[in-house]
Amino acid sequence: MIELLGFISYLIDLYVYIILASVILSWLMAFGVVNPYNRFVGALAQALGAVTEPLLRPIRNALPDFGGIDFSPLVLLLGCFFVQSVVLPNIAKLFV
Repeated sequence: MIELLGFISYLIDLYVYIILASVILSWLMAFGVVNPYNRFVGALAQALGAVTEPLLRPIRNALPDFGGIDFSPLVLLLGCFFVQSVVLPNIAKLFV
């Protein structure tokens, strides 16, 4: 069971990197550094959005409107770090 929790922690790490890549790509597209009409950039943005949007959309709906600033990735990252540092170690203690 401990190995499974380690694997879940690894998946959360991977998802954190995907969230960060999605945020950075959206900034690069918003500031005109990369061309959003490029096929590769568009496909990458669509793939990252498909992976991150199912968890970001409910957070966006729950948060108030902050104008042009989107705090939902920050809330999701905090949730991932909470699960990794609090929830998974406490579940691991139950099986040791």
